[in-house]
Amino acid sequence: MDHIVTVQEAVTAFADWMEPTDAELDAIELEMPAILADVDQVDAEIAALESRPAELDARRTRRARRKALATRVVLANRAGCGEAA
Repeated sequence: MDHIVTVQEAVTAFADWMEPTDAELDAIELEMPAILADVDQVDAEIAALESRPAELDARRTRRARRKALATRVVLANRAGCGEAA
């Protein structure tokens, strides 16, 4: 099957103005601890799903969920103080 792509899509898909701005990159950098905590949580949940449920898996998932929530609280408090926009 051949895919047909319009010229407009091919031109705008790689346009310079579509790059993230410095402000957007800074925002991503600020949220990176929360993003990584969320990834850890998903990894723990996947590990729990791939094997027979065990108490260790449940503890690992709860710990990852608490870490993700605690990281979000830190980011929310930081945003509330005006440090992150």
